[in-house]
Amino acid sequence: MEKVLVGDVEVKGDVDVKDLETRVAMIQALIPLGLEAVADTLQVDVERLAGARYGRKASEQPYGRWGSQQGSVYLLDQKLPVDVPRVRDLGANAEVPLASYRALQQPRKMDEGLFLRVVKGISCRNYEACAEAVPEAFGISSSSVSRRFIKATAKKLKQFQERPLDDYDFVALFVDGKTFADEEMVIALGVTTDGQKILLGFVETATENERVCRALIQDLIRRGLRYEEGLLVLLDGSKGLYNAVTKALKGYVRVQRCQWHKRENVVSYLPESERPRIKRRLQKAYDLDTYDEAKTALEALKPELALMNQSAVASLEEGLEETLTLHRLGMIPSLKRSFRTTNIIENVNSSVADLTRKVKRWTNSLQRHRWLAAALLDIEPRLRRVDGYRHLPLLRQALKTDLKLGDAQDQLRA
Repeated sequence: MEKVLVGDVEVKGDVDVKDLETRVAMIQALIPLGLEAVADTLQVDVERLAGARYGRKASEQPYGRWGSQQGSVYLLDQKLPVDVPRVRDLGANAEVPLASYRALQQPRKMDEGLFLRVVKGISCRNYEACAEAVPEAFGISSSSVSRRFIKATAKKLKQFQERPLDDYDFVALFVDGKTFADEEMVIALGVTTDGQKILLGFVETATENERVCRALIQDLIRRGLRYEEGLLVLLDGSKGLYNAVTKALKGYVRVQRCQWHKRENVVSYLPESERPRIKRRLQKAYDLDTYDEAKTALEALKPELALMNQSAVASLEEGLEETLTLHRLGMIPSLKRSFRTTNIIENVNSSVADLTRKVKRWTNSLQRHRWLAAALLDIEPRLRRVDGYRHLPLLRQALKTDLKLGDAQDQLRA
C-alpha cells in the first residue's frame, strides 16, 4: 500500500476521500491555522485600502479604519465566528466592504480533487493533520500558508514558554515525562485553588534527568510560579523528577506518588496468576479514608508478598509514605479522584499523541517544540476543572500546616 507524506504527515495513498472520520479530523485540524490565516488576509485587505496603521496621516487617506464587528466565514461548509475589521470611505462617510471577507463568506465543498491534492502534498506544511487544505478550503493563497504556519506555531511556542504565571494561585503541580517524536519531553501542569488546569511548560531531555527537570521548575519560578504557601506535586515515581522537584521547591512541597504506578510496579514482580488478587488488595488499601487504616492494610500485605518475591516487598516499601501523602493530609475522602494518581497529566499526554499521531517526519528539535506547544495550547481551553475543586482551599491549609508555613494552624483553629 503506497504511503505519501503531506508536509510532516504520513497518509495512505488509497485513503477513502469519503471517509467521515478523515474529513472530520481534517476540518478540526484546519480551524486554528485557518482562522489565523483569515485574520491576516482581512488585515491585508484593510491595509490595501487604509494603509499601514502607523503610516500616512489620516487626513491624507481616502479611507480610514473603523473598528471591527463580529462576522463569520466558512471552512468548507462549517460556519465559524471571526472578528472583522471595518473600513470607512471618509469622503462619502460610508462603510467600504472588504472583498476578501465577501469571498470568505461563501461555503465550499471538500471535493475529491481537493482532498487528493492534499493527500499528495501539493499544498504546504500544516498545523495538525491536513492544513494543506487551508488555501482552497478558505480561499486563501497557498503560498502564504506555509510561511504563516511556521510563524504561527513559533509564536505559539514563545507564548507557551514565556507567558507569566504570577496571576495564578496554584495549589498542586503534575509533572510527567512523555515520549514525543522519539524524544523524552517532561511536561508540567498546574492546578489552581479554584480547580483550573493550566499547562505550564515543558523541557526536552534524553531521560527524566534531574538537572534538566530542575531547570524546568526553576524556569516556572522565574515566570512567576508562586509556591510560598506550599504545593502538592504529583509524580509517577521517577527519581530524577522527585529530586528535581524537592530540591527546586525545598521546604515548600509535599510529593504525592501515583498510587496506580505503585500498584503496577509491585504486582510486576509477582506470578501472573497472583497479580489480579494482589492488585485488588492494594487498591482496597488505598481506598481506605485514613492514613492509619491504609498504612496498616498495606503493611499487612508484606508477609504474603515476601513468600512470592522479596523484590515485591522492596517495591512496596520504596516511596510508600509518599503514596499516602493525601491520606496523611486528611484529604483522601474529598480529593482522591483527582490527586492520588497522575491521570490528569496522563490524559493530556494522550491528547497530545492524538493530535500528532500522523506525523512521521520529525526533522529537528524546534519542529518538535513548535508542535508540542501548539498542541498543548490547543488542549488547554478544553480542560475541565478537577473533581472536588471546592475542597482545594482545605488542601492549601493542610499543606501550610504540614509544612509549618505561616499562620495555618491559627487559621484552621478559627
